[in-house]
Amino acid sequence: MQKERWKGAGGNAWVELQALTDRVMTGFVPPLVDGLSGTVLDVGCGTGATTVAAAQRAERVVGVDISEPMIAAARKRAPDLEFLAADAQTHTFERFDWVISRFGVMFFDDPVAAFANLRRAGARLRCIVWRTAEENPFMTAAERAAKPLLPDLPPRDPHAGQFAFGDPERVRRILTEAGWDDVQLDELDVECAMPASALEGYFTRIGPVGIALGGIEDEALRARVIETVRPAFAPFVHDDEVRYTAACWLVQAR
Repeated sequence: MQKERWKGAGGNAWVELQALTDRVMTGFVPPLVDGLSGTVLDVGCGTGATTVAAAQRAERVVGVDISEPMIAAARKRAPDLEFLAADAQTHTFERFDWVISRFGVMFFDDPVAAFANLRRAGARLRCIVWRTAEENPFMTAAERAAKPLLPDLPPRDPHAGQFAFGDPERVRRILTEAGWDDVQLDELDVECAMPASALEGYFTRIGPVGIALGGIEDEALRARVIETVRPAFAPFVHDDEVRYTAACWLVQAR
């Protein structure tokens, strides 16, 4: 299911919005890559921004993602780096000093099996994941506003998808069962920003509402959804800029 989503509209949206998402997520790069050395596997590398950043510190970096469109974009961005289109849950990797990920490990069908596979791939783990939906109101503003018009929007599952790792005890349990030691979670709050002019393109392409709008042929309904959702972001709009705090965990293990 994840492969179908990310090799199609989901992956294409991130490719088309690459410049914007790079800008929004720039604050996550330093805590992910600082202190890296040796060889690095970048899981869920997307269009390659984190792989490029890691390559400035490590001897060798390989980026892997399940999305073929995003891997194609990554190869175009950094043709001298190594990128692999594969499912990190099951792919047989060589051995690395580090396994890193920025928002690329919450979507596994079987997280214990996936992290056991990544344990075989790397000696040390560092990844950034979202905390709970309640701590990230910006991320759920669109669906909360659109729900009356789009009653079939799937409810957020706290154990799957974007916020699957919000519960720190669940994260510790998954990693411990997968064979990792010295599991550590630290709160990571990152200030994110985008031009206000880019907001509509963002929420109409990315996230549950963006996915739903991609399947709507009724232009009148589409327009009503957009007009309904736009005011929901008012608390985050400051003059010509949208600003919000991303509440995350920095997860590390050996």
